Amino acid sequence: MEKIAIITGGSRGLGRNTAVSLARRGTGSIITYRANRTEADAAVAEIQALGARAVALPLDTGDSASFPAFAAEAARVLQATWGRDRFDFLVNNAGHGAAGLIAEMSEAAFDSLYQVHFKGVFFLTQKLLPLIADGGRIVNLSSGLARFAMPGYAAYASMKGAIEVFSRYLAKEAGARGIAVNAVAPGAIETDFGGGHVRDDAGLNKLVASNTAMGRAGVPDDIGPMIAALLGDENRWLTAQRIEVSGGMFV
Repeated sequence: MEKIAIITGGSRGLGRNTAVSLARRGTGSIITYRANRTEADAAVAEIQALGARAVALPLDTGDSASFPAFAAEAARVLQATWGRDRFDFLVNNAGHGAAGLIAEMSEAAFDSLYQVHFKGVFFLTQKLLPLIADGGRIVNLSSGLARFAMPGYAAYASMKGAIEVFSRYLAKEAGARGIAVNAVAPGAIETDFGGGHVRDDAGLNKLVASNTAMGRAGVPDDIGPMIAALLGDENRWLTAQRIEVSGGMFV
């Protein structure tokens, strides 16, 4: 039976790479996108070309009032596409970057990070828990910035720190259903995240490389396949863990 994942922000970046990596293992996906339908359709086509089924649904992970309707639509899609009323894997990946020193951070920027990176993850997971199959898995995306500190990222990193605590508590509460929960913390990755600075700013890219044991910045193929492997049957006994995938950044 084809496994099914819901991947927020699965139309681009690490989310898309994760969906494609899962498709290579025979897992289908419901991917979410906030605004760019064309990009989402392209991701669906890429997944389908690998022989897995996929559906793209719109979702603003910063709008918790929309989550009950999204859960209802996800349930409809599960039945219509897979003939199932449960899915197997939830990957809370969607997010955005907003940098600012503590002395300069606006409440609006802080609230936006909170809505998407913590409150959104907490309450979307809450609404989707009834649809996750017993024995399923949840992966919450954290960040290396929750371990090491770089000026300008206090608010973002604090949200990710909260996600790591949330993941441990969720693992404890969902464990009775055989659901494993882990936090994956990427280091600096060459994507369009945060304006694509790690990818496009040669100076920043060089700085990252010089502070990384493996000698380079990360790329999406360093993260998506790792998450797909984490969701594999061989890792069924791994839960309540923070797994940093940073190439040894600031070790």
